[in-house]
Amino acid sequence: MQSVFRLLATGFAAASLVVGVPSYAQAWPTKPVRLINPFPAGGGTDTFARPLSAQLSKQLGQQFIVENIGGAGGTVGAAVAARTAGDGYTFLIGAVHHTIAPSIYPKLSYDIEKDFVPVTLLAMMPFVMVVQPNKLPDVKTVKDLVEYARAKPGKLNFGSPGSGTSQHLTAELFKVNHNLNMIHVPYKGMGPAMQDFLGGSIDVLFDGMSASAAQIRSGKARALGLMAAHRSPQYPEIPTLAEQGFANSEASQWYAVWAIKGTPPEIVDKMHREIVKALDDPMVKGNWAAAAADAGGMPPAEFGKFVRSEIERWAKVTKASGAKLDN
Repeated sequence: MQSVFRLLATGFAAASLVVGVPSYAQAWPTKPVRLINPFPAGGGTDTFARPLSAQLSKQLGQQFIVENIGGAGGTVGAAVAARTAGDGYTFLIGAVHHTIAPSIYPKLSYDIEKDFVPVTLLAMMPFVMVVQPNKLPDVKTVKDLVEYARAKPGKLNFGSPGSGTSQHLTAELFKVNHNLNMIHVPYKGMGPAMQDFLGGSIDVLFDGMSASAAQIRSGKARALGLMAAHRSPQYPEIPTLAEQGFANSEASQWYAVWAIKGTPPEIVDKMHREIVKALDDPMVKGNWAAAAADAGGMPPAEFGKFVRSEIERWAKVTKASGAKLDN
């Protein structure tokens, strides 16, 4: 009889463990949640992190606090996040930069695939190729630009917010795909690059649609094409590069959420569900639309595969361009 009781007790204990894990996740969060944004305040990541944090706070009844820890293309903040406990109370809001960094920085103190757990994609914005209309009055299509660059190798330049950034490597991707010789001019941020572009020192820019929209509307920048699979509903007049005969040139600025290694899978799944719910909120939808961004929401496993494909893709571009940075 005692052995029967022991078996029953063991069974009840096992059952309580099975029930206990989901109930723990169901109660989560019971205190404020930290969202580490590894870029300076006011940048592109904040455009999505701030509305998301406000909506998650509303949905879950606890504060989701965005903490900006910028530096070294997002790698400083990511390193800080990697050292935190995987208890479901710290998440990383990262970007495409974190799939570029492994092939750019020789000594990262973290591994985006081993030290983090994929949650979901938040937003994806197409890059747009723009030219300085006063300097290049006859360049009105991507074909015009390619023909000009081939006729005058090394004559055109393009600006970026720094070596190894997604803007820089997007331009390198286009150069590699179409065998072009254009000179890279790195800046400390997209603001100074845009200022010199408007002043006529820079010929071409590859940047997120949201950052260039105002200059395109004002006529200070001429959009040649979107580096996307389809036209933007907000800017339907701008054709894609593929439409113009330049395939394999898709590139996007994207933002996403990772949990810390060790975070219970049930919390990861709940965070994913809550983000999907948040992305359907009218206020959040409005913010995404204003930035010409497609909403994310892909399941964690699918997002993990996407991250792997992006790491491999940008590694090829980095190798072809020869770009490398010191830690």
